[in-house]
Amino acid sequence: MTPAELLPQVYGELRQLAAAKLAGENPGHSLDATALVHEVFLKLGGERSFASKGDYVRAAAKAMRRILVDHARARNAAKRGGGKRVELETDHLAIPHPSEGIEALDEALSRLAQEQPQLAELVQLRHFGGLTLTECAEVLGVSPRTADTWWAYARAWLGVELKKEYS
Repeated sequence: MTPAELLPQVYGELRQLAAAKLAGENPGHSLDATALVHEVFLKLGGERSFASKGDYVRAAAKAMRRILVDHARARNAAKRGGGKRVELETDHLAIPHPSEGIEALDEALSRLAQEQPQLAELVQLRHFGGLTLTECAEVLGVSPRTADTWWAYARAWLGVELKKEYS
């Protein structure tokens, strides 16, 4: 299925997720939830095809991550040192996030992807895709118990990595 065919099926979910991700941003943020979802759609392109809704959500989560990280980098590049903290949900990661929160998370996720690509994808689906562990397990083709184990490990690993950067 093409993104144009899949978008109506997942538009509401993606918009709610985008609104939740942008809720912690400064008022007057240049992106709103609708714009973020539309950017995701554009980033996925109209020519690409997906086997299932899960594959589309997986790609959308990755695209949303890239868009938010790129936006944070552009904002922080303009301020260099004066950036506002980006707070992530406390139940997702083990430690509070530094001022370059989304950038630091992106860098840590990239390192995790080198060592454990499936765990990095799980974090991406959970955090940027807004999926539950059960949904992540389905998308990744593993049991819910395996997804739960991976999630616990990934949270601990990211907590240690993020703490190293800022201690």
